[in-house]
Parts: sequence; structure tokens; C-alpha cells
Amino acid sequence: MPATEHIKTLLNNIPQKVGVYRYYDKNEKLLYIGKAKNLKKRVTAYFTKNQESGKIKVLVSKIFDIQYVVVQTEMDALLLENNLIKKHQPKYNVMLKDGKTYPWICVKNEPFPRVFQTRNVVKDGSLYFGPYTSVRLVKTLLDFFHQLYPLRNCTLNLSEKNIKAEKFKVCLEYHMGNCLGPCIGEQTNADYQIGIEHIKQIIKGDIKSVIKHLKEAMQTFSADLEYEKAQSVKEKMVLLKNYQAKSTIVNPKINDVDVFTIISDEKTAFVNYLKINSGAIIQAHTLELKKKLEEVEEELLQLAIVELRQRFNSASKTIYCSHSLENVWKDLSIILPKIGDKRKLIELSLRNAKYMQLEHQKQKINTRARQDNKRILEQLQKDLRLLERPRHIECFDNSNIQGNNPVAACVVFKNAKPSKKDYRHFNIKTVVGPDDFASMEEVVYRRYKRLLEEEQPLPELIVIDGGKGQLSSAVKSLEKLNLRGKITIIGIAKRLEEIYFPGDSVPLYLDKRSESLKLIQQLRDEAHRFGITHHRKQRSKDSLGTSLDNIRGIGLKTVELLVAHFGSVKQVKAAKKEELIYLAPSL
Repeated sequence: MPATEHIKTLLNNIPQKVGVYRYYDKNEKLLYIGKAKNLKKRVTAYFTKNQESGKIKVLVSKIFDIQYVVVQTEMDALLLENNLIKKHQPKYNVMLKDGKTYPWICVKNEPFPRVFQTRNVVKDGSLYFGPYTSVRLVKTLLDFFHQLYPLRNCTLNLSEKNIKAEKFKVCLEYHMGNCLGPCIGEQTNADYQIGIEHIKQIIKGDIKSVIKHLKEAMQTFSADLEYEKAQSVKEKMVLLKNYQAKSTIVNPKINDVDVFTIISDEKTAFVNYLKINSGAIIQAHTLELKKKLEEVEEELLQLAIVELRQRFNSASKTIYCSHSLENVWKDLSIILPKIGDKRKLIELSLRNAKYMQLEHQKQKINTRARQDNKRILEQLQKDLRLLERPRHIECFDNSNIQGNNPVAACVVFKNAKPSKKDYRHFNIKTVVGPDDFASMEEVVYRRYKRLLEEEQPLPELIVIDGGKGQLSSAVKSLEKLNLRGKITIIGIAKRLEEIYFPGDSVPLYLDKRSESLKLIQQLRDEAHRFGITHHRKQRSKDSLGTSLDNIRGIGLKTVELLVAHFGSVKQVKAAKKEELIYLAPSL
């Protein structure tokens, strides 16, 4: 895009140095932050090249002012860019989506330090390890530490002065063996600190050193004939070795390594980070980045590496990457593994990034579905002139053949989706013969009488499968329950899909393509399907048991056994007594 005279003047003054540049619009609003080996070349390229990207064209058209900062190295530029983006969050920069507060493990700066989980990092001299992306992992680690070493969890000020003054008494934790009583001088600070130092090493992933120390202690106790103490140390070693075995995923020789991989689509990128120590994952996190200007994966990965290493306080000197990167870190080794255990780590990290991408896609689909359902319900509210959006809808249908086995079904939709756990079947109890009107009156009454008794939420809309007759019968039940006017009720006639309202002889016709009508039809069809299924089961049950169920001493399981063996009720009747007794001794 050709530059204006004002922009040309600004470009002439930009030096050919390493640095960070910033674009502002005419209202002094920050648009974009970028880094460059050569500021002049990089910035000038925006205004001289024929930009293919529409987004970049829009950005360039808004630029009114250009500011820059010259730094010593590319690494300085990368760090400054990252910090400025996080601070200002410009419109056209990649957005790091991660607003969660993650837990830390705190080793408190106090006599006989406590070890606990926290989300608040306080600068009081305490040691904080993390942040951890899994609360479950933190709890597992803390439980493991308490198995290894009896640590205190009280908040008492265990200063030497207070302990000597005998200000404290032991608590239940002491009697349970979960604490060795440092508050009354039963445990020395030096002995307590051994456990704390081991915990620090375990958190850092250095389990080998702890096991080595414990092994030496066990041998010393054994040599001094202190076998109980030696056994106690041995049990700790077993716990540590089991923990190490479970946590090791690759070659234990792979030590103090950061793994970074990226996977992306048109709008979003996902960067997975694994911290490896002694072949075990001690940190894991996936960062979501929202693309703004069609950024390439290598650029995004570089940005994410800076962000994640800062966040997790990583000092690793080796990085395994899924992409070849220009190394701006002089003290770091960036490796692109091709085979072996190192490649396995890359593949593991990529699987985690892919999993997060799939989860993101599912969330988008679910969000879109929720928005669609909301729109449909709003349209239904408008079409039926309802006072509120019908989030909870129930539909009733009757099923019978010539009056035999009359049943009814009630299906429930919540937020325009079937809520199958709320579906209900009804066997008609008070009606004799094929009377759809009376059957509808019965089931509607039974349904809402029960909801009222159980203080369950009532629907905003009731749909009756049938015309004016079925609708009038349902309305009678609502009147008996004093619900008339509190719940909107409609009927849908199958022939022309007319919508009937109580007391109105003129039906409402909705557009055949209307989403409102399609939802009502879906409710009606689902109620019909659910009712027919139940009706068939009832019919089958009755036809099976017409002759056998009436025999004294024969239950349902015996009937099923006999019919399964002989093939039919007729064959059961023709069977010999000895055969029947053999199969069912109770006969």
C-alpha cells in the first residue's frame, strides 16, 4: 500500500537496528506491536509491498504514527515485544487466551515450614513452585509428601522462644502420627528441614538425589542396628521409586528439557508446553493464541516460548521443538527431534495440542448450537405471542389400537433440545374403551398434579398432539389444577399442521419453512415415537402372557424361560410334564 507523505517522513527516520515498533491510529490508539532485526526494512515493507492479506491492508490504512525502541539483541526485542503485547493488548496482535489463576505449591518462609496449595503468590521470602495447570496433580503431590514426611499443617508461630516457653500443646494430628510434635520440641528443626529439602528436590524432578540420600541413611541405620528406622527409610524409598516409575514416560536420561509444539487453523493456534525432568513430565500446559494477521506458526511458537518460559520460571538450557526456529537465545539449544525418545516427546506434546484444538472446536459447535436454539425459541415466542421464551416445553400424545392397551407419552424439551431423562410414560387407568379426549384429560391431570405435589418446575409451553377436542380436554385438567392462564397450551392438528389455542376456533398457520413449526413438529413426532414404542411393549407383554401369566406359581422369568426354550406359548402347552418340571422345578 503506498505511503502518505506523513508516513514517508516517519519511515526515513527509522534506523536499521534491532528493535520493537508500534503502530498508532489518528486517535493515538495502539494498533500493533512487532519486533524486527532491521526496523527500517520491516516497517517499510508494510507500505511498499502489495499486501495479499485483507487484514494487513486494513491495518496499514489505519496507521497514522510509528514509534520504535532500539535494543541490543534479538532476544531483548522478543522479550520486550512479549511484555508490551501482554500489557497493552493491541487490536491487531495475537491474543494470548489464558485468564485462569493456577495453583502453586508454597513452602512457607517460617520455622518448621508448612507445605500447602495456594493461588496467591506473596513476596514474603516463601518458595513457590508452579504454577500447576492441574489442581488434581497438586493434591496428589501434597498427599505424597505427607506420606513421605510428617509435616505440620497448623499455623502456630513455632519460634524457638515459644517452644521453650511451652506455649503449645499437641493436637490430634500428633496423636494420629501425622505430625511429630515440633510445637513441644519432640522434633528438631534440623530433622524437619531434611524432609523439606527432599520435597523441594522432588518438586524440581530430582528424585534420584533423594533416593540416594535415603539409601545412605538406611545403610547407616542398619550398621547401627537401628532396624526400625532403617525399615521406615526403606518404605520411603519404595514410595519414591513407585512414584518415579509412574511418572517416567521416556528415557530417564532426558533431563531438564522444555518441549514446545504448535498446531493451528485459520484463526487459532495451540501451543503445548511440557517440562521434562529425569524422563518425567513435571509441568504441562496448553496456550491458546488468537490469530489477527495470518501469522505463521514459527512466529507464534517463538512468542509462546517466551511467554511460557517466563510464566513457569523455566531455566532449562535445552528446548525440543516441533518446528525449526531461528535461535535468538544465545544460551539455549533448540533441537528439532526426528527419531527416538526425543521424537516421542514431540508426538506426545502434539497430541495434547491436538486434543485442546478438538475441545475448542467442540466448544464452538456447542456455542453455535446454543445460539441457534436461543434464536429458534425467540422466534417461537414471537410466533405464538408468548410472554416469555419457552425454555421448557412438554408435549403429549395418546396411543391405542381399537381401545386396547391405551397408553400416553409426555416428552420434554429444554432449550429446544430433548431432555430424555424427563420423558414419561402413562398407562391409562380411568378410561374404558377408545376415548382419546378422556385419556388426554387423565394424563395431563396426573402429570401436573404430580409436578405441583413435588414442587417441580412447570413448563412455559404445553403442546397437545391433536385438534380442538384433545386441546379442550387438556385445558379441563389445567382448570382443575388452577393452572389455566399460568401455562400456555396449544394443540397441533396433523392434517394441515394447524395450531389451535384454547377458546379460539380459528387456527394459526405457521410458514411450512418456519423453524418454530419445525420445532413443534419435532416435539409432536418425538411424543408419537415414544408413545408407540411403549404401546408396542405393552401389546407384546399382553399377547405373551394371556395364557401363561394366569397360572398360579408362574412368574415373568419362568414364562420367559419356557417360551425361550419351546419357541411359543403353543409349544409350551404341548410339552410333556417331565420337560416342564426339568426346566422349572417350581412347577
